[in-house]
Amino acid sequence: MTAPARKQALAALGTAAALALTACAGSGGAEQDTNDDVDASTTLTDDPVTLTLAFTDDPPTEALIDGFEKKHSNITIKTQQTPFNDYVKSIKLGMSSDNPPDLAQYNPGAMNSLVPAGLIQDLGPWSKVYGWQDTFPPASLEVLSSDKSAKQFGTGNLYAAPGALSVLGVFYSKSALADAGVQQDVPATLADFEDAMGRVKDTGQTPLSLGALQVGGFQLWNALLNVTGDVASYRDWVYGKPGATIENEDARKAAEKLAGWVEEGYARESANATADTDAQADFAAGKSAFLVTGNWAAAALEAEMGDDVGFFPMPSPEGGTPKVASGASVAYAISSKSEHPNEAAAFLDYLSSPEAAKIQFDTGFMPVDTEAELGAEGVRNEIATGFAPVAQANGIVPFPDFASPGMIDKLTPGIQGLINGKTTADDFLRSLQESWNEHHGS
Repeated sequence: MTAPARKQALAALGTAAALALTACAGSGGAEQDTNDDVDASTTLTDDPVTLTLAFTDDPPTEALIDGFEKKHSNITIKTQQTPFNDYVKSIKLGMSSDNPPDLAQYNPGAMNSLVPAGLIQDLGPWSKVYGWQDTFPPASLEVLSSDKSAKQFGTGNLYAAPGALSVLGVFYSKSALADAGVQQDVPATLADFEDAMGRVKDTGQTPLSLGALQVGGFQLWNALLNVTGDVASYRDWVYGKPGATIENEDARKAAEKLAGWVEEGYARESANATADTDAQADFAAGKSAFLVTGNWAAAALEAEMGDDVGFFPMPSPEGGTPKVASGASVAYAISSKSEHPNEAAAFLDYLSSPEAAKIQFDTGFMPVDTEAELGAEGVRNEIATGFAPVAQANGIVPFPDFASPGMIDKLTPGIQGLINGKTTADDFLRSLQESWNEHHGS
């Protein structure tokens, strides 16, 4: 899968990682009695075992499977790959069948029906026996926990474990900034970032490549909200906490800033007709100085731009080391009908190992083990350096489309309206909240 396609898959999956997992590190809240009859164990059978794993697109699944099978020679994992557009329907049917896959790539759209139907294992017992609260970052687990209705996240039981992480930030062209007379490649504050874009514009070049035809527009709004808004309030809204709202001053200011950047000429007015792939291609071809996207684009950009490309997390108004960034995780759930749940859980545990970390990083993702020695160089080293304090501070926040099944259908046209001036910030936020209320109740 291409890097931009991977971005769309991750964003649409909404399997965003979020923050501190204190009450729900394994199976928390009032629902932690779900699997009392499960014999969760780290002791595995010596008999030959075949597991099936259903997934979509191209996360580092195959390479991780190879690594796991080398450690467990009696266990074979066979994969079932489904195109992203068909995955939700396919996995619902598959997990509901008499012969479901043992493991399935997590998708919140599918989980809305699979979790309430009891078709997905509560992983709390395995989290306890393996100590996942210590080996997985809390930021990578909380969003994979929910109540039994799968409407409120960050609470209840743990239904999946992450297999790789990603993070949103700003790629930049070192030569473009040098040509604009920008002395500091990595801006210390949001104001410094805006100043750099202004200097680039003064050279006659477009500062920011923006693909608002797809998910790039709302990811930019999300990145701004991360560093200018109240993070706890935003998480409550995405997680479906009763009474939460996105109609607040912080979200309004982020929307207005995005629209203001377009008015200032920092991004092209044609952004609404620009796909994410085209925005990335324009940046790689030297047609802009900045691109807001995720680490999944690093390999392609480095191949095109070499040492000219760099990366930094979106800076905050106050400056300092960024501790918050949007991100997602490729994650996997276990079927409640699996005949080998302990062996399936062992695969999930392997995903947090230092060995798996190298595989995850080499295949274009951020590792689950955020302290692993990666030996990275170039732009991927800059991404790893920027990502580590965010992950270790439990500061990865989910993408906004996770907030309700229909949210992405409001986000994309809403941002397009901000860009062309046909939608106000208040109208944009109202449309998001209406989608939230329809799913969660007002």
